[in-house]
Amino acid sequence: MESYTRKYPLFSLCGLNCGLCPRYHTKGTSKCPGCGGVATAPYKFVAHCGVNSCAKRHSGVEYCYLCEEYPCKKYYDSEKIHDSFITKQRQLADFQKVKEIGLAAYQAELDEKVGILERLLADFDDGRRKSFFCLAVNLLELAYVKDVMAQLKEEINVDATSKEKAGLAVSLFRKKADERKVQLELRK
Repeated sequence: MESYTRKYPLFSLCGLNCGLCPRYHTKGTSKCPGCGGVATAPYKFVAHCGVNSCAKRHSGVEYCYLCEEYPCKKYYDSEKIHDSFITKQRQLADFQKVKEIGLAAYQAELDEKVGILERLLADFDDGRRKSFFCLAVNLLELAYVKDVMAQLKEEINVDATSKEKAGLAVSLFRKKADERKVQLELRK
C-alpha cells in the first residue's frame, strides 16, 4: 500500500479535528499521528481510511469540502453517524467555518485548541478525563474554551489534588456546554 502523508495531519481530509482526538494524545504504541501523519518509533499506529482513495479519485482534493461532489453520501444523515474516538458532530460545521474564515485561520484556531488541550491534560487530568477534555475542546467554540481556562486560572486552589482539579475543570466545561446547548457526549 502506498504511503499517505499530509502537510497538516491535525485536520483530516474528511473534516475531523485529529489534533483533538484521544488517540492523538496517547502515550503508548497505539498513538495516532493524525490524518496522513507519519508514525515514528516507538509508535506503530497508522489509520487507514477509504476517504483517502476517494480523494485520489476526485483530483486529489486536500479536503472533502473542495470536491465537486461535496457533500456526498458520506455526509448525509451526519446526525445518525456513530462516533468512535473522536466526535464527528462538527464535520460539516467545521468545513463551513473553513469556507468562512479560510483554511489558515481555521488551522490557527485548531492549533490553539490543541495547545489548550495539552495544558488541560498536563494540569487537570486525573487519569480519567482525557476523552472528556478532547470532546469539550472539540465541540465548544474557541472563545468558550478560553473562558473556561480563564475561570480555572481564577478558581483553582494551588493545593488542590488532581481529582479536585479535574472535577473543577469538568464542572466548568459542563456548565459552559449547558449554556451553549452543546451535549458533551460521543454518539455510540
